[in-house]
Amino acid sequence: MMLGIIVRFVVSALVLLLVSYFVPGLRVNGIIGAFVAAAVIAGLGYAIEKVFGDKISRAGRGAVGFITAAVVIYFSQFIVPGYITVTIIGALLASLVIGIIDSIVPTTLR
Repeated sequence: MMLGIIVRFVVSALVLLLVSYFVPGLRVNGIIGAFVAAAVIAGLGYAIEKVFGDKISRAGRGAVGFITAAVVIYFSQFIVPGYITVTIIGALLASLVIGIIDSIVPTTLR
């Protein structure tokens, strides 16, 4: 449970930093902006998984990650202005990568 939050946080922050170099429409102006967005992505993803319980499959975690990340990445530019600048397309592309990685990376010990 706690390991899942930490893994999701680290993966999201690293992916945001990496993707910002390649995705048009997404610019992360520092590690603080990436960590803030990653913390919110991890928290919301965890909350959604708790609501749906075991009903979320591995692929479902990727879908939850995609939807959550797209919304959070886009709105994080208003929460931490100056650290993140993103268009809707940039948020969708970045969240697609985060969703794919989240569906692959194990976030729990079984």
